Amino acid sequence: MTITTQWAATERIEGLVPAPGGLGFVQDFLNTCSDGIPAPRHRHDDLLADLASARKWLAGAVSSLAEHRGPLTAPRLTAEDLDPLVALRRQLRGLVVGETTVDGLAGAAVVEVAPGPSFALRPAGDGWRWIAAAALAECFLAQENGTWRRLKACRNPVCPATFYDHTRNNNGVWHSVRSCGNPANLRASRARKRAAEGIDS
Repeated sequence: MTITTQWAATERIEGLVPAPGGLGFVQDFLNTCSDGIPAPRHRHDDLLADLASARKWLAGAVSSLAEHRGPLTAPRLTAEDLDPLVALRRQLRGLVVGETTVDGLAGAAVVEVAPGPSFALRPAGDGWRWIAAAALAECFLAQENGTWRRLKACRNPVCPATFYDHTRNNNGVWHSVRSCGNPANLRASRARKRAAEGIDS
């Protein structure tokens, strides 16, 4: 079986490669945020800012997740789900960067064990709670299989990208060396040079 997963939020960001398996759902959810760049350089809108874009994102993301986890039906989102979704995204990003713990997410999600010959976790609930269940189940599975530690936030403080570190020794810090790493390294080099010139004077 060929998997043709499309993670729309992740793939719109230059230099990002999706995380493997269902962890791609978590990465894609985190990458629904705006690029944070003011006009006219702005490139990416917040996909959870309005109901139409949130529904469109969710339909694609659930379809992609189903390629890894079996048949899934996306929940129906309402306008009341948008604020909790943004809060969930913020909490999950806090987990990725190590600023928060899962304590704040306790009780936010319910998963069911799907019937069949082997165990399968299935998200339960409506609206944002279904998304929370799906994301937290994938976080748990990623912790169990050792891939969670490779999901990272770009070190560039103005870049909201969440990336999967594909390096052998898991030491990547930029979602893209070209767009975030090189400019930061150049700024640091110039600052060191200015500091050295100031000391020598």
